[in-house]
Amino acid sequence: MKKAYSEPTVGIRIGTPEADKLIMEYTPLIKFIAQRIAVRLPPHIELDDLMSAGVMGLIDSITKFDPTKDTQFKTYAEIRIRGAILDELRALDWVPRSVRQRATEMAQAYAAVEQRSGRAATDEEVAKEMGLSLEDFHKQMGNAKSAPLLSIEDLGGTGKDGEKRDIMEIIAGSPDTDPQMLARVNEVREIIGRAIDQLPEKERLLVSLYYYEELTMKEIGEVLGITESRVSQLHTRAVMRLRGKLLKFIHSDEDLRE
Repeated sequence: MKKAYSEPTVGIRIGTPEADKLIMEYTPLIKFIAQRIAVRLPPHIELDDLMSAGVMGLIDSITKFDPTKDTQFKTYAEIRIRGAILDELRALDWVPRSVRQRATEMAQAYAAVEQRSGRAATDEEVAKEMGLSLEDFHKQMGNAKSAPLLSIEDLGGTGKDGEKRDIMEIIAGSPDTDPQMLARVNEVREIIGRAIDQLPEKERLLVSLYYYEELTMKEIGEVLGITESRVSQLHTRAVMRLRGKLLKFIHSDEDLRE
């Protein structure tokens, strides 16, 4: 999604024609962010609810944006919109603890198999590692797609006011993160970069297209010549591999500190 957006050079008050124009212009961005988050959610979560939360995030960004600071409004707005949507999801507690736990077990199984074999693990190998049939493994993977890559809690900390935070929200540049945690996140950013390089070719391309080129799952499917559901499956598998490597890094780092 590459589009030029207006960049206000002065503060804008809500209720003014300038603010109304900005809200109208940035509404497609809200939908874009909400749709990207929605692909990982169960079907009972309504896109309209995510967009409503995103609108509140946009309004918040308009009221708090300081153009004298060295930040683009679009970047600031994206952070606030995404943060508002994630806050809404946290309030719904949409990812059961059992799903988060199973996603962690799956990620650790990927990491264990790949460390032993020195190559990308197959579904059959990871299913065996977890003591599951291949059918049950694929069901677990379908559930795991709604789990975050990593929460800030996994790094030994919390966000503002003690709430749990998705690591991808922090990496995006949340202004509410303390300097010490940002230093920790910078380490994770480097690990993620190296881990992406080690992904199988198709998964590596998918991650690049989704997170860097900002293509939708449907668009990626057209590029790769596969169905949207297959793209979603490959995305979940890539996330599990990355999560496993990150958890391994975190646990080994904790061992060194003891």
